[in-house]
Amino acid sequence: MMNNKHVSTPAFNPYIALVSGLIGVSTGAIFARLAGEAPALVIAAYRLGLASLILAPLAWCKCRSEIRGLSGHDLKLALLSGLLLALHFAVWISSLDYTSVANSVVLVTTNPLWVGLLTPFITQERISRIALISIIISVIGGIIISAGDFAASGDALLGDFLALMGGVFMALYLLMGRKLRGKLSLLAYITVCYGSAALILWVVVLLLRLPVTGFGTETVVCFWAMALIPQLIGHTSYNWSLKWFSTSTVAVSLLAEPIGSTILAYLIFDEGLTWFLVIGSLLIFLAIYLSTLSESETIST
Repeated sequence: MMNNKHVSTPAFNPYIALVSGLIGVSTGAIFARLAGEAPALVIAAYRLGLASLILAPLAWCKCRSEIRGLSGHDLKLALLSGLLLALHFAVWISSLDYTSVANSVVLVTTNPLWVGLLTPFITQERISRIALISIIISVIGGIIISAGDFAASGDALLGDFLALMGGVFMALYLLMGRKLRGKLSLLAYITVCYGSAALILWVVVLLLRLPVTGFGTETVVCFWAMALIPQLIGHTSYNWSLKWFSTSTVAVSLLAEPIGSTILAYLIFDEGLTWFLVIGSLLIFLAIYLSTLSESETIST
């Protein structure tokens, strides 16, 4: 848990935030697949762009002086976080064009492995033994889930690679957020990160002259749903949690996303639900429990 001299207890139970984040992000792949008539980069740009538009008036009223007061170093970190978030969504949503929801979400949530490997170099945090064990168990669970449905075709392998890179970018984004969340309020942080990510994506979309209008009602509804549910509720809950949990705990909790997404994909797209998912899911829940157990005594509720 991060030490903070000014705030000793959270406003509400941090575990509620993790659960809310899990439910929110689990819908992301479903809405992205339902908005499939739009190019992946356009979907990502609308997701972050609409979320930023909703946040802008709140940030103007509540924390514009805080954002204006960012040091040059902190502003660079915030902008870097935005770039990493843009890359995460660009490659991950693209992966859904080539591989299954289950494979994509499992591979994009390998971020605990990358967090564990990169944490000592970026945040100087030490990975505890329990956190390391939970990372190993969670990765094994993810491998088991994906083992039942990995395809060998070139397109599927491309989708798998894009999803894996999405996991790397998410790990780096979480680590950057860990460094900034101790200095910025949640609203200021997500406004800068989501806003910079949206700006980067929209510049790319316009430079590539991708279509941004003329989509059907279902796609437009999915754009708004992605902005509100997986982005503003899901990702914001996780960003808030970074103030109270280690990066590893937040990253491992994200590994429960494949469970919710795969169940929804089964119900909506009739994608298979197998024993691989059941066994892998149990391991992932065990990893989440072990990871959060080590911090439960240090968080006041």
